[in-house]
Amino acid sequence: MPYPEPLVSPMRAELTDHGFNELKNSEEVDNAFSQMEGTTLLVINSVCGCAAGSARPGVVKSLAGDKKPNQLLTVFAGQDLDAVAKAREYCLPYPPSSPSIALFKNGELVHFVERLSIEGHTADMIADNLQGAYQAHC
Repeated sequence: MPYPEPLVSPMRAELTDHGFNELKNSEEVDNAFSQMEGTTLLVINSVCGCAAGSARPGVVKSLAGDKKPNQLLTVFAGQDLDAVAKAREYCLPYPPSSPSIALFKNGELVHFVERLSIEGHTADMIADNLQGAYQAHC
């Protein structure tokens, strides 16, 4: 059962207020991936503490550098169930993980940050990790 929308709205806004396009169903995910050119950052958002304390702030901070992805996408685990299931198909061979962060180049997964690399890490560490990936791929 999905989380109540009033609970997740502020968590969604932490990314959408910074330019992320939120995908809410599997068709929107497939459509976004079929049109993918250049680099795309996908954030599988979550209500957990590591999403709030590290993942979302780290992702936002990572976008302050010179190099950044062309497209920013997000889906919300525990809320938009079909969209998350479809997005996770594009993140294979990585197992389901939320929160998680994926960088794609021309539709190919080139960098993935699993929950285990988010838990216990600061927002600055997440931002540094992503900025390194942007330097290599964007």
